[in-house]
Amino acid sequence: MERDPRKHAPLMPGVVFPNKYEDHMPKLKAKGLKWLKGFHMIAVSCWVGGAVALILLYFLKNGVDDGGVLYGINQSVHHVDMAVVVIPGAFGCLVTGLIYSSFSDWGFFKHNWIIFKWVVTVAAILFGTFYLGPWEANMMEISGKIGISSLSNSEYLYSEKMNLIFGTIQVLVLMTTIFISIFKPWKSTKTKKKTI
Repeated sequence: MERDPRKHAPLMPGVVFPNKYEDHMPKLKAKGLKWLKGFHMIAVSCWVGGAVALILLYFLKNGVDDGGVLYGINQSVHHVDMAVVVIPGAFGCLVTGLIYSSFSDWGFFKHNWIIFKWVVTVAAILFGTFYLGPWEANMMEISGKIGISSLSNSEYLYSEKMNLIFGTIQVLVLMTTIFISIFKPWKSTKTKKKTI
């Protein structure tokens, strides 16, 4: 005879076990979902707010004539990126999103807007890891070695330009994703299959 996992729910506060006709993963109760939403919002704030701060730090370079100041700005950009944007922000969104999809009724593929959010999250993390991060590290390294001469160095200028352009695009895409999360457009994948 199969044991009913719901009998063990009191051992796990905030978790409800579904019946055998639903998914087999336990589901978070309303209070658990509120805590999760709070942590998710903190992660979103770090990711988007930190990314906006990185763009604003770029404009501090205007009129700089001291190599140490330029290097300090690039170091600040790197520090904000690592301490705010990447770890608590991007990875916080990824982890809380995984928990949301696994332990709530939203799922991974039930709604097209959730699929869109997953694509954006994973693509943004990968693009940041393989492009934005290296461009940023390159600027810090070059300005640390040659100081103010970096402003006439083609490799530095290329990294700076690419980082600004694609960093801005990424911030706009992330902001769009916030509104998609709020308005939840597009029909669920199940509804679409029924109408076809």
